[in-house]
Amino acid sequence: MAIDPESRFPPYTYVPGGPWPHPIASPLGHSAGQPRPPAQPIEGDAWERSPEYLRGIELFNTGYYWEAHEAWEALWHALGRRGPTADLLKGLIKLAAAGVKIRERRPRGASTHARRAAEAFAAARSQGGKHQLGLDLDEWIRIALALAENPPTDPESPGARVARVFAFQIEPR
Repeated sequence: MAIDPESRFPPYTYVPGGPWPHPIASPLGHSAGQPRPPAQPIEGDAWERSPEYLRGIELFNTGYYWEAHEAWEALWHALGRRGPTADLLKGLIKLAAAGVKIRERRPRGASTHARRAAEAFAAARSQGGKHQLGLDLDEWIRIALALAENPPTDPESPGARVARVFAFQIEPR
């Protein structure tokens, strides 16, 4: 069940325990057997030239939380998992993980990940300033803390191929 080359999105988003196969580990997964070239680190604040960063945003904004997590995690590793950009990416990874937990119908897990996202955004802000990778980190700290306090519910059935669970979108400027 490979990704259709004519489509920008996989046929489903992965939700652990759901009806769809693991994208990579299962031979039936939408990304099984596909090459995964190493991500190139974002140079400075040149986020507009980072295909992995932009792809993660595109996936997140359309409800592909597990896949967004994977895109950003590759960048996080490319940055050595340290520094303000890595911390900001860690925050986005945690927000994507919160989306997966909501799809799993595990609000406590979603709250935990959202709280950790806020902590990662705060760490990035303290090291690199309020505005990084096109994002206002004060705004993202507020969003993550609000999610931690009151995670949304999944509007779709558990077996839905994809569902947006957040009312916000990531829109770098």
